[in-house]
Amino acid sequence: MTTQAKPRRNAAAGGKPQRLVAIDWSGRIDVAGQRRHIWAGIWTRTGEGKVSVKLEAGRTREEVGDWLIELAAATPAMVVSIDCCFSFPAWFLEEHGCADMFAFWRKANAGLAEQWLAREADAIAHDERFWGKPHKRPAQFSGEGYRRMFRFADYDNKIAQALAGGDPDRAAKMRGITPKSPFQIGGSGSVGTGSLRAVSMLQRLHESGFRVWPLESAALSAAKPKPLLLEMYTRLMTGPVSKSNAAARKQYLAEKRKTDALYAPVGRAVMTKALSSEDAFDALVSVIEMSRYADAFVNLRATRDPELRREGLTWRPGVDT
Repeated sequence: MTTQAKPRRNAAAGGKPQRLVAIDWSGRIDVAGQRRHIWAGIWTRTGEGKVSVKLEAGRTREEVGDWLIELAAATPAMVVSIDCCFSFPAWFLEEHGCADMFAFWRKANAGLAEQWLAREADAIAHDERFWGKPHKRPAQFSGEGYRRMFRFADYDNKIAQALAGGDPDRAAKMRGITPKSPFQIGGSGSVGTGSLRAVSMLQRLHESGFRVWPLESAALSAAKPKPLLLEMYTRLMTGPVSKSNAAARKQYLAEKRKTDALYAPVGRAVMTKALSSEDAFDALVSVIEMSRYADAFVNLRATRDPELRREGLTWRPGVDT
């Protein structure tokens, strides 16, 4: 199950990351569910210039944090992407007195995250803006308020490109997908639960030495490189495919094996795992897409935009600030 973390020297050769990790995340509260649904795709560049690709599951959220810190100690020139929202809309952070995403993590980890997730909260003040089955979307997030429940990155990736003047290629990746807000904590495809249950690990990784983009610049080419942490969205990595359909997953990967040289290092055992579930599929495809742009991660720079410093930003190819 585990990737062995072996110490290595000169890991930041030329500023190129030596390891990429893409994590398909889960907000499941039960341990068995976490071990089943959290998958990691691991791409490693060896000293001889060769590449290995692995696909792993079986860890809880806490164990994922332990594992990533161990990997970073062995190979600090590492980029990790996690499929969850790292923050919430800027207005919500302002409401809670948070100047940036890091302040929001500290506040959420002080007890607010689980309070916001409480579905039936008789003993505490429940924030009705966190919604999802069986609770309907609140009126303040409907009509003219619809845009308010999304961060810039959510709206830009999931909605704006399908409007007049949008990028048709990016819009195609979202075709047929219902946009989800981090405030949605129940129902199919909700992202709020996993995001709120990620903040404790995100803060821990940052405190252990991970740089977090876009609040901090990459330090992969430094004399002593530091690991880099990114928010990613698997749909932007896979494009339009019915990921819940086993036959569709098989057809997608078979085509990639024929036409995309980046899939050459993916062995039969890894491919079998990727075909076994949507979560495993997402993790593999996401880490391969990261590898396509591996040498560009060194160029990621910290943003000065106060809104993005509160909300964070989803990484996608072509975005560096």
